[in-house]
Formats: sequence, structure tokens, C-alpha cells
Amino acid sequence: MATPDKPEQSRWWKLWNRPHKWWLLWIPTGGIAMFFVGILVWGGFHTAIEATNSLEFCTSCHEMSYNFEEYKQTAHYKNEYGVRAICTDCHVPKPWGPMIVRKVQATSDVYHHLLGTIDTEEKFEARRLEMAKDVWARMRASDSRECRNCHSFEAMDRSKQSHQASKKHSAKWIERTGKTCIDCHQGVAHKLPELTE
Repeated sequence: MATPDKPEQSRWWKLWNRPHKWWLLWIPTGGIAMFFVGILVWGGFHTAIEATNSLEFCTSCHEMSYNFEEYKQTAHYKNEYGVRAICTDCHVPKPWGPMIVRKVQATSDVYHHLLGTIDTEEKFEARRLEMAKDVWARMRASDSRECRNCHSFEAMDRSKQSHQASKKHSAKWIERTGKTCIDCHQGVAHKLPELTE
């Protein structure tokens, strides 16, 4: 019941209770809510991507302990310049689209982890060549894009390289042969597999 001292309340109450008007408030409210939900989802997704790109994450599985020990003996891990390339620098593309594709492909690693496909050193060694060939094929397909994130032909001082290396880093030789970094630089961070095929 409207009272003389509260006439506005009854008018607003009537306006709010009109069936064809009240739902209009949900449009801006829903838009604002979706904006904040989007920020939370994107932030969570980005945080998850960053966490799975860390050296700690990559080496947290028992299966990677064999590779990790090999990698620690290379210049990619420790060198006079103090620059370290971690697992994702070589195995995960930097551009967003290819990175997401690679992350989805890498879910098969979880499957094989659960199956115990390479959970012993013997099993790992038995599959080393197959795994290496997969990585090399991906690198060739991208023209060694991940190598080029750190290494640039333009920045190389070819006068300090051997004659053979300098020749193979020339644009002319690369164009003629169609080779990419991984064709000559296999085994720079991990032990080369025994070629049994």
C-alpha cells in the first residue's frame, strides 16, 4: 500500500514489475558479467600456458629425467654467456597459433605417461630414434623456427667460423640445398639416437 510519504517507491515498484521492461536490465548486467568472466578465463588460460612452459614443468615427469641430464651437459644449459635455452624454447613455437596447436599435440605425452610407454631408461632408449625423428620433422616443417628465435644468420660473425661452417651458413648455400638448421645440428641438446634403420 502506497503511503503519502513514499509515492516514489510505488512508482518504481510498478516500473520494475512491468513484465516487458525488467529483463532489459539483464542485457548490460550480462554484458558486464561476461566481460569479467572473459578476463578471468583468459587470465587463467594464460597462467596455465606460462606454467606449462617452465623448465620445472617440463622436467617434472620421471620420463624426462634422461633428457634433462643430457641437456645439462650442453651449451644450451650452461655457457660462458649465461644464456639458457629451456625445453620450450626449442620444442614450443612462440607464435600463439602454432603454440596452441603444439600444446594440444603434446597432450599425447600425458597419454603415454599414463601408459608407461617410456617410463624406464630401456624403454626410452628403444623409442629415442622415433621420438627424435618426430621432433626433427616438426623442426624441418617450420624451417627451424624455434632455432631462429635465438640464432640469426644476420647476427653471425661468419669470419669466426670454420670455412665449412661459414659456407653452410651462407644464404646462397641454404637456398641451393634447401637445408634448415636441424639438418646439420641434430643432437645439440640431447644425445643422438643410434641409427638402427
